[in-house]
Amino acid sequence: MSLGDIAGLIAAIAFAVLVSLFAVPLLKLGRVLEELRLAVRDIGHESVPILTELQGTVRATNNELEKLSFVTEDVAKVSKHATVVSENAAQMATLFSATLGGPLVKTAAFTYGVRKAFRGETAAPARAKSGGVFSRRRK
Repeated sequence: MSLGDIAGLIAAIAFAVLVSLFAVPLLKLGRVLEELRLAVRDIGHESVPILTELQGTVRATNNELEKLSFVTEDVAKVSKHATVVSENAAQMATLFSATLGGPLVKTAAFTYGVRKAFRGETAAPARAKSGGVFSRRRK
């Protein structure tokens, strides 16, 4: 055996050891990749029913939102009508107080004065009898 044969034998043994050292992690990596492939396949099979159910849920939600849209439109109409009614009531109250309020107060004051006149009462003696405007008798 020559020196070149021994060097070649040492190189071949080193290469065999190096290949065996790399073989173990490559085998483990192969197992990891196989597990990953199985997991992706399972996710693909299980995600289809979930997505189908989610699609049904989204459709049902959209239907409910459309119904809610109609309800909010109706509430807006009712609110608008209530605003009109309250404005009309305020205008009627203003109209009543403008047309009948002043004359009604004057009529009430006039009838009060007539009743006092028929009874023969005057404003000054009435205050004198009671002891003044701010005094009260206690019994």
